[in-house]
Amino acid sequence: MKAIRALLAASLTTLGLSMAAAPVTAAQAPIHFADLNWESGSLITEVLRFIVEKGYDLPTDTLPGTTITLETALAKNDIQVIGEEWAGRSPVWVKAESEGKVVGLGDIVKGATEGWWVPEYVVKGDPAKGIAASAPELRSVTDLVRYKDVFKDPEAPGKGRFLNSPIGWTSEVVNKQKLKAYGLDESYVNFRSGSGAALDAEIASSIRRGKPILFYYWSPTPLMGRYKLIQLEEPPFDAEAWKTLTDADNPNPKPTRSLASKLSIGVSTPFQQQYPQIAQFFEKVDFPIEPLNQALAKMSEKHTPPREVAQAFLKEHPQVWKAWLTEHVAAKVEASLK
Repeated sequence: MKAIRALLAASLTTLGLSMAAAPVTAAQAPIHFADLNWESGSLITEVLRFIVEKGYDLPTDTLPGTTITLETALAKNDIQVIGEEWAGRSPVWVKAESEGKVVGLGDIVKGATEGWWVPEYVVKGDPAKGIAASAPELRSVTDLVRYKDVFKDPEAPGKGRFLNSPIGWTSEVVNKQKLKAYGLDESYVNFRSGSGAALDAEIASSIRRGKPILFYYWSPTPLMGRYKLIQLEEPPFDAEAWKTLTDADNPNPKPTRSLASKLSIGVSTPFQQQYPQIAQFFEKVDFPIEPLNQALAKMSEKHTPPREVAQAFLKEHPQVWKAWLTEHVAAKVEASLK
């Protein structure tokens, strides 16, 4: 009898351990998406979340953070999806990818770009609005030294102002290093806005008033289609120089234009292995840039929540997203939109 009791106790202990170690099911644990704080990132995230929820019957949520902290979380599988990943940009991503912890899926927006911009009237003027060209020979970043007074910083006499990305974005580090590499760090203030929305507001306010402004920006965005802008020329891309720009602690950054843009969906490797059908869907995602920019413009102008704009995009462009999905999944998504 003692032997039987001992065997029963051991079996129950083993069963208890097995139950404790059992994996959490998909129905219990939502797929964690990065809560991206720029317009295209937030819209793309909501499109993906809607399809995953309605087409694959899986719950999702979003977790906030800076680009760097979110990439770090992805490498640890604390989050599973970054809807708009500028793959290869940050050391955090590069390291995690080389270690097999994260994967960039697809090429989700063809024609994406980034760089330093000024309004067209700064170089060419705008006679219709009575604006004279304030920097008529401005072509490249090397010309900026002699035009610092055109872009003068109101809080730092004798210096120009460069409007950078918010702190925490990978591009903020790159742009700070570019100011050094181009010999502009002594003549320009590296001004960081508090958020993507604040960056947009500062640019839009200056353009409405016809004031000169020098800023970092990218596409896809509503801003690119709303105003006439000129991108400043930068040196040809150099891979070794690029490494010095992505390293915030490098004391001697080298000049180069940014790495050619490729927007992917960043996923953790465990997620890719657990949900191969969703990974296959992510590989096929392709947002045509014009409809995407139009949707972003509506979202920005009307202050519409990204989730609402995502559903409108899905309703208006079924030919786009149905190409990403199997017929069965597409039918479930379509039914949920009615």
